[in-house]
Amino acid sequence: MGKIIAVANQKGGVGKTTTSINLAASLAALDYRTLLVDADPQANATSGVGYDPKDIQNSIYECMVDGINARDIIVPTNILPHLDLMPSHIDLVGAEVEMINLPNREEKMKEALRPLAAEYDFIIIDCSPSLGLITVNALTAAHSVIIPVQCEYFALEGLGKLLNTIKIIQSRLNTELEIEGILLTMYDVRLRLSNQVVEEVRMHFQQLAFDTIIPRNVKLSESPSFGIPVILHDAESKGSISYLNLAREIVEKNSVEATEETAEDERI
Repeated sequence: MGKIIAVANQKGGVGKTTTSINLAASLAALDYRTLLVDADPQANATSGVGYDPKDIQNSIYECMVDGINARDIIVPTNILPHLDLMPSHIDLVGAEVEMINLPNREEKMKEALRPLAAEYDFIIIDCSPSLGLITVNALTAAHSVIIPVQCEYFALEGLGKLLNTIKIIQSRLNTELEIEGILLTMYDVRLRLSNQVVEEVRMHFQQLAFDTIIPRNVKLSESPSFGIPVILHDAESKGSISYLNLAREIVEKNSVEATEETAEDERI
């Protein structure tokens, strides 16, 4: 079974889409079968791997609202052999209103993605910058959540609200949901504030904070304009190396967990 990981934070501009694209690409580059799910109406993850959202016929919107089979909307990215995309479209903006009267409306994405978990090693969901119904769907479908936190003061303020939402979903909708980790992004070694935020997050959240920190990096900012992940734009850049390290950290963490579960099963 593949691991479904949502990348979520209701605050905008913290690096959710950048993380989703580049983490998915790094996992694919390490030869793991990876599906990138664009669950944001802005469709930046879709354009970030080379697709024009205007050319998308069927997207995650049709999958959730009209019940189209998820396998029918998945497209290969053509940039990395192990990376596929479930695209988004601006129509997703209206999905929350259209789904409001549907039964089990919080589980539409789970119904679509869970059957795909056997076909992929990792499924990465790029969430929109809100705590609306689409994000709730993503957290209900996921096994775990990565929380990107910008190395700035205001980024810490919204963290409590998101953690509270995660607790509610854990208790009511998805008891399996875990926090994969808190990812510090846009780190600038020259700024005292960046270092203070890193210290504060690591002091409060300890093991929940990833060892990998994503720096501010020109190549990371440039790569979306070319429609490719940073690993294909400049594999030796600090941004590319950081996301490869993050991918390895996630693989190592999950392989350790899998080994422990197997050992426990053998004892039973």
